Order: sequence, then C-alpha cells, then structure tokens
Amino acid sequence: MFGACAFWGLMAPLGKDAMTHGLDGLTMVSLRVLGGCVLFWLTSLFVKRETVPLRDKLLFAGAAAFGLVFNQCCYTIGLSITSPINASIVTTSMPIFAMLLAAVILKEPITGKKATGVLLGCSGALMLILTSATHASDKIGDLRGDLLCLGAQFSFALYLSLFNKLIRRYSVFTINRWMFLWASLLILPFTAQHVVEISSQPIPAKTWWEAFYVVFFGTYVGYILTMVGQQSLRPTVVSVYNYVQPIVSVAVSIMTGIGILKPTHALAVILVFCSVWFVTKSKSRSDMERERKTNIPATAECLTGMYAKI
Repeated sequence: MFGACAFWGLMAPLGKDAMTHGLDGLTMVSLRVLGGCVLFWLTSLFVKRETVPLRDKLLFAGAAAFGLVFNQCCYTIGLSITSPINASIVTTSMPIFAMLLAAVILKEPITGKKATGVLLGCSGALMLILTSATHASDKIGDLRGDLLCLGAQFSFALYLSLFNKLIRRYSVFTINRWMFLWASLLILPFTAQHVVEISSQPIPAKTWWEAFYVVFFGTYVGYILTMVGQQSLRPTVVSVYNYVQPIVSVAVSIMTGIGILKPTHALAVILVFCSVWFVTKSKSRSDMERERKTNIPATAECLTGMYAKI
C-alpha cells in the first residue's frame, strides 16, 4: 500500500511536468487508458482466466465510464490546470464522497464522527478553492482544476457505490482488463486524432519518460499493488496509507519548483486529514448491527471499507 500510494503521489508532479512540456490532458488520459488496457490484457494471458457472462461484460461498460473515463479525464485535465499539490490534497477526499454516497445509496447511517469529518473536509476543500480562486496559478492552484479533481473523486466514489457487487465478483486482472477495454472504446474515438496530432510534434524524451511512469507505475503497477495490499490489511489500515500521496506529491513539487506551498495549503491538508480520520474511525451499519446482537463494541472500520477492500 505504501508503494502504491507513493507511486500515485509521485504521479502528480511528474504528470504535471509532462503536461507542461509537450503533452496535454486529453493526450495523457488517452495514453493512460490505452496503456492500461494493453498491459492488463497482456497480463491476463498469464493468470487464471475467469468466465464473465455477457451481462457483466456490459455492466463493466458503466463501471468503466464512472471508474475510469470520468475519473481519469477529470483528474488528469484538472491536474493540467491546477497545481500538483492541490490535486494530491483533493484525492484524499475520496472517503468523504464514499461516505455520503453510501448514506444515500446503501443507506449507511451518518454518525457524529462522520458528520464532523464531512464538515472538516468541506472546510479544507473550501479553503483550497478560495486560495485557487485568488491566485489562479498552476503553481498555487486554479479553481477550474480543483473542481475537476473533486469531480474525479466523486465519480470514483459513485463507481464504487453503484458497481460494488460487480467488482467484488472478479479478480483485479479481470476487472481491469474489461474496464480499461471499455474505457478505450469510449475515449479513443473522440481523442485519437488529437493524440496523433500532438505526438507528431517534437516532444522531449523526458516528457515521454514521465508519461511512461504515469502509465506503467501510476496506473498499472499502482492498481496491482493496491489490490495485493488490500487482501492482507484491514480497511482502516489501508485508508491510512492514503495520506502518503499528498506527502510525496507536496515534497516533490516543492523540491522541483512545480508547486508552491502556501500556509492555507498546510491548513487545508490538516483539515482534510482530520476529516478522513473521523470518517474512517466511524462505525458502519454492519458494525452497529453486530454491536446490537452481541453487545460487544465492534472494531471501528472505515466507512470506505467498500472502497478499501476493492
């Protein structure tokens, strides 16, 4: 989990640098989706093949739309506009969106800790947005990019809530090979010509290596490491590693000069971290039912157990 989150944290500044020196958001999204599709289908040749009925193959199209297309388009294009520091801080809001959607879709109760977490998270996000609106700089933050990155987290949380049962039925390789295939079919017809035009222009070798990192380590390896970690760690432990992403991203962004850390950023980080802590320490509906049956306090699991176990 540390490896996966470190890869993702480094992906923000490297992806930002690549999209500043030759590539753009649409091209980077297309490379991620197509690269992930090729890598997961090649890997599936060497692992146990699972039978997927036609109905589930079609459902994977909807899962790909929310889990990959909207998520990666919003995040990558948002990253190309805003600072990597803001983008990485925003990614920690995933458990908050997962909690809210779980309350609406899965009828999970909202406890005092959850409500406190949401309030703190909203305060941190609002602070980031106001800072971005004031400066409108890709080193400090841009309102449009911050909102797109927030939209990416909401899209992925919606994917987890709507397709939870589907993605629990299959292995990581089966899930990703079908999702990346559908994502490629959904995105490439609209972006292929644009990618060809961009790639025909002179692009530095450094930019291509950064794009390779985003595709191979940030997408392919990161997804696999996450699944492996989630098989042996409790959801609460998995959720804690989410903090590694902004730490790595902020450190690298400041050292390379890609981003600038303002005092409001630091305060926003504290608020968002505290909000996720409150959310992950709150009890789920299953915990409360277990307590009522046994009268023994259940171990507090993160509301995003659904997200973490996937």
